[in-house]
Amino acid sequence: MNSMHIETPVEGSKHFDEDGRAKRTGTWVTASAHIITAVIGSGVLSLAWAIAQMGWVAGPAVLFAFSFITYFTSTLLADSYRSPDPVHGKRNYTYSEAVKANLGGRKFQLCGLAQYINLVGVTIGYTITASISMVAVKRSNCFHKHGHQDKCFINNYPFMIVFACIQIVLSQIPNFHELSWLSIVAAVMSFAYSSIGLGLSLAKVAGGGNGRTTLTGVEVGIDVSASEKVWRMFQAIGDIAFAYAFSNVLIEIQDTLKSSPPENKVMKRASLIGIMTTTLFYVLCGCLGYAAFGNDAPGNFLTGFGFYEPFWLIDFANICIAVHLIGAYQVFVQPIFGFVEKWSKEKWPESQFINGEYAMPIPLYGSYNVNFFRVVWRTAYVIITAVVAMIFPFFNDFLGLIGSLSFWPLTVYFPIEMYIKRSNMQRFSFTWTWLKILSWVCLIISIISAVGSIQGLAHDLKKFKPFQAQQ
Repeated sequence: MNSMHIETPVEGSKHFDEDGRAKRTGTWVTASAHIITAVIGSGVLSLAWAIAQMGWVAGPAVLFAFSFITYFTSTLLADSYRSPDPVHGKRNYTYSEAVKANLGGRKFQLCGLAQYINLVGVTIGYTITASISMVAVKRSNCFHKHGHQDKCFINNYPFMIVFACIQIVLSQIPNFHELSWLSIVAAVMSFAYSSIGLGLSLAKVAGGGNGRTTLTGVEVGIDVSASEKVWRMFQAIGDIAFAYAFSNVLIEIQDTLKSSPPENKVMKRASLIGIMTTTLFYVLCGCLGYAAFGNDAPGNFLTGFGFYEPFWLIDFANICIAVHLIGAYQVFVQPIFGFVEKWSKEKWPESQFINGEYAMPIPLYGSYNVNFFRVVWRTAYVIITAVVAMIFPFFNDFLGLIGSLSFWPLTVYFPIEMYIKRSNMQRFSFTWTWLKILSWVCLIISIISAVGSIQGLAHDLKKFKPFQAQQ
């Protein structure tokens, strides 16, 4: 990710930190809130399906395993915010800068590649998810009007185009800090739809309308074939990995903390609180969703139509998802825009097309600086992600693929490697050995979940009907 901070060359003032930037005021409370906001997102919608693939034993066990690994590696990452000393060293403002300071240039490039692949994947995934939620509002009203037996097929494509048009407009705002209110709204929306899904699942369980559940999840020969069971379990692991992805913003969150007490200690406390809170929420959503729907749990329990009534509440939840993803898309896409535009300006400093700014008066807004390269490039990016989303409009498979591709490098590999390098750990010592084993095990998990998600995408693509609403 690119740093979006502005250097302020003022030091020694009570209003500035030792690096000349405005005094940081964050605490463990604000950091915990940032973590919870970053973690709880659209990934929660697929957890009931993920638990259904693995059952009552393996499902919660995998959830807890991912939460433990994420917490452990986040404590290692917290110590990498300053280098070489975790308390008094030089600050690293982004994840990439921490990798560069601790591991050097080649791994810095690999980290950047992993981050940008993840960011591009998330923007495509959010286009899919938002369109599905928009479709779900129309389908919910259709079911309410015509009955649950009606097919209510609705084409996703117009809604992807609507979402892309909104993003094209928002993407032209050069500084996303001007849309900070949208981030706040997005966080509120995230909690709203997650809580609605949790409440509806609880009501369904309390009402006795439970689905058929088993200790091992979907049953071979009854629900799925043996090979399909294996593929689905792999994909479910990727979905859970996606639900815990916040490592790529951890350093940025830590950079908001005041320097006393030491940022790494405060961040470790915030990580513990944030991950414990989200794990509790995830276990409740996943397990209650599985209890409500059983082995037939839909891939997205707010759009897969396990719930039909109250239809207005389903509509509200899906509107919340769409609004959340409008803001979240911009949060993830801004670093991509910033990286390409900075690189282009350095590559072609004389180009008027790339560097020229032209003032344009806009009613009720004032003067807006237009840059033709920014307009063309950002519009093209949004269109390309929308086209890819139209080709692969499959919620679970795409979330699983994003989760599996980003989990190992960003959550496990780089934090462990930075810790080993920083502590000058002896090769083949006990700690070095078990850290390497943990890293290799997580790599294998990431590979098999990626393979499962790719197989799921290929399988869904074969039976894909373009004008049928995706679930």
